[in-house]
Order: sequence, then structure tokens, then C-alpha cells
Amino acid sequence: MTERRPDADVDSGPAGVWDEVVGQPETVAILRTAAAAADRIVTAAAAGRIVTAAAAGRIVEAAAGVVSVQHAADNTVSSAAAMTHSWLFTGPAGSGRSVAARAFAAALQCPFAGCGQCVQCHTVRAGTHADVHIVVPDGLSIPVKDMRELVRTAARRPSAGRWQVVIVEDADRLTEGAANALLKAVEEPPERTVFLLCAPSTHPDDVSVTLRSRCRVVPLRVPDDAAVAEVLIRRDGVDPAQAAWAASAAQGHVGRARWLARDEAARIRRNCVLDIPMSLRSLADCFAAADELVGGAEEEAASRSRTRDEPEAHALRTALGAGGTGKGTAAAARGSAAQLKDLERRQKSRATRTQRDALDRALVDLAGFYRDALTVHSGSQTRLWHSDRETDIRRLARGMTAEGILLRLEAVLAARAALELNVKPRIAIEAMSVALRLPGT
Repeated sequence: MTERRPDADVDSGPAGVWDEVVGQPETVAILRTAAAAADRIVTAAAAGRIVTAAAAGRIVEAAAGVVSVQHAADNTVSSAAAMTHSWLFTGPAGSGRSVAARAFAAALQCPFAGCGQCVQCHTVRAGTHADVHIVVPDGLSIPVKDMRELVRTAARRPSAGRWQVVIVEDADRLTEGAANALLKAVEEPPERTVFLLCAPSTHPDDVSVTLRSRCRVVPLRVPDDAAVAEVLIRRDGVDPAQAAWAASAAQGHVGRARWLARDEAARIRRNCVLDIPMSLRSLADCFAAADELVGGAEEEAASRSRTRDEPEAHALRTALGAGGTGKGTAAAARGSAAQLKDLERRQKSRATRTQRDALDRALVDLAGFYRDALTVHSGSQTRLWHSDRETDIRRLARGMTAEGILLRLEAVLAARAALELNVKPRIAIEAMSVALRLPGT
């Protein structure tokens, strides 16, 4: 196993953990600098010069991400440029918000600022590091109970690493109570804790203004097709032509591009979705299309649930003493009922979220189809998102006015918004499909 020297220049060494952050050179540069600054803070603390950035110094301009540490003994100022205790990663779906946050977490724990080779890097990437806590909401929101428990855990000193790191992958799903619990921890951060939040944007609907104002914002963009294709070829061994198609079809979303490149069922589902715009000639067609969309999402959610729910339930029952014999077994079984019921509730919420996410992917594909039709209708030379469906896109563009295409695009976006507001999926999708009906039919 090869490791870089601790004094190596972080900008000149191998990519390490940063090779996972696709198409974001500016973001990587910022995070590399911050990781190097965090390393200097830990090194100084080990030498007894300071305790931590938060405890021994004062954080100035937190929103700008500049930390100044004033030593009490000699009154000198040590600048840990670009390092702060709370970060907010923003960007559209597919931009790699959580990937960047996890890479940064690994770099913070790594003695060489993200070498990708050491035990710290490996355990963070595997999700098994004792001092890196990742919140991935299974359901529609992150409840206050879970956040309070996490904040208590984050208040401890690091046990195996250099920092306690809390990653909230979908901070836009925090309930009001959960956001307030997190805000209190961010306002008065523990000595060696870093909070990494991920949200689509800095809009108040995604993350509260008070929480955002206490974070350094790191905006990410959707990587271009070439960068996504390169990752599929290098990391997953995908054929170059297939990688280029998948990158284009996924609209820059690395995870979805990998899914499309490797899963034939995913490609079939996508084709079924993109057949819809040209098939809606009657109300019966509209309701059939809605049924197909909702049914496909339900089937996907059920398939994923089958692979996760029973192993989770079995592991919990075993941990609670199921199958045991002897005194106290019956009492233990009665006491476990509440925990099993709570697990069932969480699994049901996760299945709902999975179904909504599957529907949202389909709606994004539909929106891309109408966007392409509007592009063709206007005569723009902009690249089509669904270039493999260009024939259908041009047919639709010839048969509709620009206003008609735009109205249908708005209907798709309205359906996405309705799902986020917890409108029943079948009602939202049926209303959308009727609005997408072809003119003159």
C-alpha cells in the first residue's frame, strides 16, 4: 500500500479520494485546500499549540469559510484558510453533492488530506468509519428524533479519526424541528466536529436562511457528458459507445448513467417512458399511460423492498432474541413488538420514498423529451438530451405549436411539484397524462 508523505503538496499528488468527484475541478480545489488546513489544525493540536479551531480560536466570516485561530500564549494568528465547521453542498440532482461531501469527509480523516490509500480513507468510503455519521433519509423526511440523537453523537470527541464528521445527504428533507436541532449544534459546534449538509439549492424551501448563513456554501454543477462517460469507461469498464449514450441519456447524472449502462431493465423502463408523448391519442391512452408509470414505480419500490426489508427484520428479531429458549424468552418477545412495529413503519416510509423517486426519474425523462421538442421547434442547435429519440421528437415538434409544447412541459413540472407536496401519485400522474394528450385527438 502506497502512501504520500504527510508534507506532500495536496495539489500535486495523486487524485486519491477526489477522483470520485466528477467534473468539479473548482470544488475539488476548494476542498483540497480546506483538508490541508484541517490537517494543520490537527497537527498543531497534537503539538499542544492549540486545541481546535473552534475551542482555541474564533471563527470569523463563517459564511465565507475563513477561520482564524489566535494563540493565547504568543498572540499570533494562524490562518486555516477555507476551513470551517459547517458546509453546505448545493447543486441539481446528479451533480454529486453527497459524493463530494463523502470525499471531503475522507480527506478530513486522512493524515495525508485524502490519499485514498490509508485505512481512514477506506473506512470512510466504505461507510464504516466510527467518526463519520451519514444521514440518508429512508422516508419522506428526517424527523427531529433522529437529528437530536445524531447531534448527541456528534458532540463526542473523535474515537478513531481526527474529526467527528456529520453528513446530511438530503438536508432539504429536514423537518422544522430537525432543522432547529441541527441549527443549535451548528451555532455552538463541538470542538472537533464538522457538519456537511447537502441540498439542491440555498433557497429557503430547501434549507433555512439561518442554517445556510452559518455554512460555507459549495455550489456544484452537473458534469458534462464527456466527464461522465470517462468515469464509466475507467471505473466500470463500460464500452465507450455505450458510456457516451448513457452519459447523454442520464443528463449528466453519474449514478443514473451507470444504471442505464449496466441494467437492461432500466433501459427498457426509460424507453417505455419516452414512448408516452407520441401515444396519448385518447383518454383511455392517457389513463393507461398513467397506470404504467405508477405501476412501474410501485414494482420498482416493491423489488427493492424485498431485497432489504426481510433481512433487516430478521436481523432485528435475532438481536432481540428471537428463536431463543429459556426463562424470559416470552417476555423478551413481547417487548420486541414495539421495535418491530417501528421498523415496519420506517420500511413503509422508505418504500414510499423509493416509489416517488422512481416516478420523479420518469418525469425528468418526460420533461427532457418536451424540452428537446421545444429546442427543435425553435430551430436551436442545442444538443438534444434524448438524441436517440430524435425522430419522435421532431414529429412532435412539427405537430404542435411552441405554446402547446411549453404547456405540456409545464404539466410535467407541475406533476413533479405535486408529488413533492404529497399528492397521491396516481392522481398527480393521471392529471398530467390528460394534459399531455396530443392535439386534435
